[in-house]
Amino acid sequence: MRYNRIMELGELLLVSNVEMLDLASLVGRVAVGICFVVHGIGKLGLVGTGTIAGFTEFLRDRGVPMPEVQARIAMLSELVGGALLAMGLLMRPACLLLIGTMVVAGVVGHRGAGYLITNDPPGAEYTINLVVVSIVLFLLGPGGYSLDAILF
Repeated sequence: MRYNRIMELGELLLVSNVEMLDLASLVGRVAVGICFVVHGIGKLGLVGTGTIAGFTEFLRDRGVPMPEVQARIAMLSELVGGALLAMGLLMRPACLLLIGTMVVAGVVGHRGAGYLITNDPPGAEYTINLVVVSIVLFLLGPGGYSLDAILF
């Protein structure tokens, strides 16, 4: 009896199955996708204190060429990429879009600020973590609980 209990604990700690991986992908996609969408609508001034004008000025101050265009590209990448990620629709291309957006955000927006987000100015910690999570989701795939699984 004791031997069976140890085996069950071992399986709990070490064994995965398709259902668990599908659920992990769903939870990760929805949480991170919503995070990106909220950041995108924040640039529209609908949540938080940011606006597209303020973000454009930030990019201009950083020396980013065509800051009006770049601000809108970043906002649309977060909105569209985040929504696609959350739904599991064209999930891997959405991950690539979001990875690219966050790499640029880390390099441009947090240049010279170090790693920790608590630094002044804030470091690239958050963007790096979003890149890593997006890579993990890309590798994991959309899973069975996704529009990709239904449509393709």
